[in-house]
This record gives sequence, C-alpha cells and structure tokens, in this order.
Amino acid sequence: MVKSDIERRRKVLQAVIQEYIATAEPVGSRRVCHKYSFDISPATVRNIMADMEEIGFLFQPHASAGRIPTESGWRFYIDSILEVTPLSEAEKALVADSLKRKLPAGEVLKDTSRALSSISGHTAIVSAPRFTQAVFKHIEFIRLRKGIILVICVSPAGIVQNKIIEVEETLDQARLDRFSRYLTELLNEMTIEEAKKKILREMQAEKDLFNRLLSSALELSEKNLPDGEGTVYIEGKTNILRYPELCEIDKMKAIFQTFEEKGILIKLLDKCITAQGVQIFIGSESKYNAIEGCSIVASPYVTGENVLGALGVIGPMRMNYARLIPLVRYTADLLGELIKEHSR
Repeated sequence: MVKSDIERRRKVLQAVIQEYIATAEPVGSRRVCHKYSFDISPATVRNIMADMEEIGFLFQPHASAGRIPTESGWRFYIDSILEVTPLSEAEKALVADSLKRKLPAGEVLKDTSRALSSISGHTAIVSAPRFTQAVFKHIEFIRLRKGIILVICVSPAGIVQNKIIEVEETLDQARLDRFSRYLTELLNEMTIEEAKKKILREMQAEKDLFNRLLSSALELSEKNLPDGEGTVYIEGKTNILRYPELCEIDKMKAIFQTFEEKGILIKLLDKCITAQGVQIFIGSESKYNAIEGCSIVASPYVTGENVLGALGVIGPMRMNYARLIPLVRYTADLLGELIKEHSR
C-alpha cells in the first residue's frame, strides 16, 4: 500500500472517530465526505471504511447503518493519530483556581475530584496516598479490644488515614504508645516501607513483634476494604447518565455498583501508581466486565520522588481524549504541588 493510501485511511478513521465523539451515532461515508471535505467520493470513503471494518478498527451495528470505532480502532487512534494540544492559560487558571482555595488539608483530595469532574464533564476519581508509599509525620496505635488495633496516620499535609488491624499478640496501650512514639520519630520524611527497612536494621529488642505489627498494617492496606475507607474519592457519578451508550439499565447498574464498591477503581488507579505519565484504559483493557463500555484516563500524582496516588476520569469510550489527557496530567501535577505546599 502506497503512503498516500495509508494517510488517506488514517484521515478517514480520524474523521469517523471525531464525528462519533460529537454525535454518539454511527457515521456514514456521505457525512464524512460532506463535513470533512475529502477530495474523494463517498463510494471511495465507504470502501475505505469497509476495509477498516475488516481489520477490526470499525464496526457496523446494522447493515443499513454507518460505522463506529471498535476498541482496536480507539487504541490505534490514541497511539498513532491523536494530537494532544496543551491546555490554554485560561484552562490552567480554571483548574488552579478550583484547587488552590483555602481548604482544610484533609479536604484537598475530595476537592480535587470535585473540580476534575466539573471541568471535564465526566466522573472523576482520586485515590488517597497508598499506605506504603505515603510520607507521614505522625502514627498512632490505639488498642480497641484484644487483638484489634486502630492505626492512625497523619501526613505532613494533614491528610488522615485510618486502618484497623488484627494481631495475635496481647498488646497493652502503654506498649503501643511506645511503638507510636518511636515510629513517629522515625517517620520524618520517610515512607512506611522505608521506615520498616530501617526498623529491621536498627531495632533489637522486640524487633520481631514490632515488625509483625507493621506487616499486618501493610498487608491489610493492600487488601480491598469493603467500604473503601477513604481510599478513593469519586465525584460526578451522574455524569455517566449524559451518554446514551451507557444508559442501558444493565450497564448503568454495573457501573454504579462499581462506583459504590470502589475496589475495581482502586485497582486500576494502583496500576497507574507503578507506571509513568498518563495511562488510558479503553473498554475491556481494564479487565473488568462491569466497566467494559467505559474508558479511564488516569495519571499518578507525586511529591518529589514519592508517588502518592493517582487520579483520573471515567466515561464512555468516545471521550475527547485530546482535551482530557492534558487536563488529567495538569491536575495531577497541581495536586502534587498542593500537597507539597501543605507539607511545609
């Protein structure tokens, strides 16, 4: 295939996708020719669209209908065609003004989710700093009853995280207070994981017991707690209802159940924490049937070298990726800076 034919196919696919993003309706060859001023006939465009259906980039829902992008078509478009334009100064100011209002430090994550939802027009999700990755200035162990301990962690920005853990040893409050004082002193500019390594090197008496106590907290923090316990903040849930392709009753039930249970969203955001830059999950790429009709655009947020958590938006596959990718990236950068400022 000559270069001009390849470029022509790319332009036709781009036109179909742009039109589908705008209308949510199958796109026909005549509409493509009329709106995008191709110097080829509708019949030629129709043949190109038929070829792209053969290779799996487009799909025709009905014999008499136009075509819509498949997941493979979306992925090719994002990886090979999409041109992302930076946010304008006005858009940056809108994000900054939404996030930099005077707020209690503990509200910053919820406010970020609310702002991202409002500006993007989609459902926004923000994960709290992971227990093992966050830097804390204070940690406290409180005995609730035999074998049950409440762990309270406070970040330099004032963000509080609570975990309830189970231990086999009988620990009185005096011993837990000693652990709390030691660890709070040790935690200066350290993550829990870094502190744990230092404990293993330095602690002598009771080292094993203390390490098991920490390990229990670390292990439990990696599990999906049933109610999310402040792990992820979700705003703009009803924005999903704006998109007709997601309004089928069964789809809506599955999506809203995902919002309520949160575990799937937490796992997807966790994948972003270990990656660099903006991550995009299209449809079934998420590996979760409940949201296979959706896409997620997400990015980690960091302070210095510490990756704290991730944020993003979830919506239909026909998202305006050219706008959302820079918006999510900028919001993540700004959140990292804001948490750093609160930490000073």
